[in-house]
Amino acid sequence: MKDVTVQPGEVFIATAPQRARTLLGSCVAVTLWHPLRRIGAMSHFLLPRRATPRGAELDGRYGDEALDWMVRELSRRGVVPRECEAKLFGGGSMFPRHAGPMSADIGRNNGEAARLLLAERGIAIVSEDLFGVGHRQIVFDLSDGSVWSRRAPVSKGAR
Repeated sequence: MKDVTVQPGEVFIATAPQRARTLLGSCVAVTLWHPLRRIGAMSHFLLPRRATPRGAELDGRYGDEALDWMVRELSRRGVVPRECEAKLFGGGSMFPRHAGPMSADIGRNNGEAARLLLAERGIAIVSEDLFGVGHRQIVFDLSDGSVWSRRAPVSKGAR
């Protein structure tokens, strides 16, 4: 089985037998998997959307564009995105000691945006591991659609 590491801002689309891996903090990974076709996609986005107008090409650093990219590529392969199962991961607080009423909660914003973006496209979320403190290692197995999430706490220096 081939393992592929999905870096921040990347989108990965493949069929079995492959696994996609990523490491998340406040970023969010969305996995889409079609159980009959055994094809799936994973994104690793940093922010919900661009602050500036969208460019000509989709940019995987932004949740809305990453999901558009995934939907487009799955559709090109004959997959109806609404038939996919979605799973969400990440959105962790990496510096909880510095959190306060005026601080932006990037992780929470990313997770809530992912939920909304999937709902807008009619794609059902079947599982999620969002928010909390620390980072997560994610492994997405395209053979059966399973996703493993292992959480690690924030180091003492960040608290």
